[in-house]
This record gives sequence, C-alpha cells and structure tokens, in this order.
Amino acid sequence: MIEHVLQSIGEWQSVHTLVDYYQYIKGVEYLICVAFFIAFPMYYKYLNSNSVDANK
Repeated sequence: MIEHVLQSIGEWQSVHTLVDYYQYIKGVEYLICVAFFIAFPMYYKYLNSNSVDANK
C-alpha cells in the first residue's frame, strides 16, 4: 500500500465524475492541512525564540 502511495505522488489523477474530483480535492486539502499544522507551530516557535544576540 505504501509503495502505491509513493508511486502516485506527483502523478496527475484522471477524474471521470464530479464525485471523483471532490474526493481528489479533499485528499489534497487534507495534505495541505496536515502540512500547515506541522509547519505553523515550528514557525511560531522560531519567531518567539530568544537568541543570544537579542539579550545584549
């Protein structure tokens, strides 16, 4: 299953019906949300970190 997922990354999906299109967009949207929920806390922590030069 993981091999199939890795092979399908970067490939264009052909959609034949509106339901197929909605399901494809929903999957892409979930991946974007997961990436945001991982990246935003890291970015927030980076912005609010105290560096050594700022304390001088």
